Amino acid sequence: MSDLLQRLRGRGWRMTAQRRVVAEVLDGDHVHLTADEVLAQATARLPEISRATVYNTLGELVTLGEVIEVATGGRAKRYDPNAHHPHQHLVCSGCGAIRDVHPTGDPLSALPPAERFGFTVSAAEVTYRGLCPDCGPAA
Repeated sequence: MSDLLQRLRGRGWRMTAQRRVVAEVLDGDHVHLTADEVLAQATARLPEISRATVYNTLGELVTLGEVIEVATGGRAKRYDPNAHHPHQHLVCSGCGAIRDVHPTGDPLSALPPAERFGFTVSAAEVTYRGLCPDCGPAA
């Protein structure tokens, strides 16, 4: 059973066939699918699943904090099931590929106290941008 499915079962989330398929599609490392990609893969497994069900399920998973919605600047939002393991993202400016990265150090410590403007900072989201090997100069 996937990590996401285990977490959802532990929360007592009602596991319909449609919800299960969406959770299964999102399972894995470095999974960052768009809603349409989730829909396509879910439909391949369960042809009667609807677009509304997939979108509603994704919204629910984000609200529950079990999936992270990742905006990549002008592209479709992507959904990351790696919500319980702190990480940042590496995004290809060419094709939009996304990888989870785990740099050393605390990103909160990079923000000097003078730049916090009185905020009590509780989290930081860091996105690294560049070109993947397929889109880079050697491609």
